[in-house]
Amino acid sequence: MLDFVTQVCCSQPRLGGRKLAHLLALHDESIVIGRDKLFSLLREHRMLVPSRRAYHKTTQSHHRFYCHPNLLKAGPEQVLPQRPNHVWVADITYLPVRHGEAYLSLVTDAFSRKIVGYHVHDNLKAISVAEAFKHALKQRKGAQPLIHHSDRGIQYCSGLYQQIHQRHGVTCSMTDGYDCYQNALAERVNGILKQEYLPAKGYDMKEMVTLVAEAVELYNTRRPHMSLEYKTPDEIHRAL
Repeated sequence: MLDFVTQVCCSQPRLGGRKLAHLLALHDESIVIGRDKLFSLLREHRMLVPSRRAYHKTTQSHHRFYCHPNLLKAGPEQVLPQRPNHVWVADITYLPVRHGEAYLSLVTDAFSRKIVGYHVHDNLKAISVAEAFKHALKQRKGAQPLIHHSDRGIQYCSGLYQQIHQRHGVTCSMTDGYDCYQNALAERVNGILKQEYLPAKGYDMKEMVTLVAEAVELYNTRRPHMSLEYKTPDEIHRAL
C-alpha cells in the first residue's frame, strides 16, 4: 500500500486520503482497508498532507460597471448545470513566484468540474484575465446555450470582457456581492490546484507557466472527484 501511495504521490503529491483510498481499491481489489486505518497508516509514515492557507485579494468589486444578476442563486428560477458546456464558473487566484507577482485565471465547467480554460499572467488587467475565457471558448463544442458565472470583479464587468460574451452569445451571471460562497465551485478548483499540485514558492514566472499546464492536465485526467462518483472531470466531460 505504501509503495502504491508513493507512486501516486510522485505526480500528485498532495492528493487527499479519500482519493488515495479509492485509487488503491482500483489498483488492487484484494487490499481491504478502512479510511481511518489508511489515515493512521499514512500518519505513522508521515505521508498525510498538511493543510496550508494563504490569502491574497484579487477582486475589486467596487466600480462603475454594470453587474449582472446571479442566475445560479437558490430559488425558483435557479439555473442548475445539466450537461457539459452549460454553465462555466470563472475566478482568479494568486500564484507564489520568486520575483514579482503572478496570477491564474481559470474557467471551469460546473457540470463536469473540468478546467476548460486557464491563463497565467503577471497583472490583474481585464485583457489578461480574458485570455482564460478565450481559451475555453476555442475548445467549446456545439452552440447550445452557455452561462458564464463569476464574481463582480472589475475584470469580469469590464467592457472588454462583456464584449466577448456578446460576440459568442454567452449569458452572463454574477454573484450578488463579494461572497465567495456564491462562486464556491470556482474557489474550490482554485484551491485544489494550489494545495495539491502547485508549489508554495521558489519558482519564476516561466517555470510556473509550465507547472500550471502540468497541474491542469493532472487535475482533468487523473484526479477522481467524490462528487463525480470518483470519476475524473475529463471522463464526465467526454462521456456527455
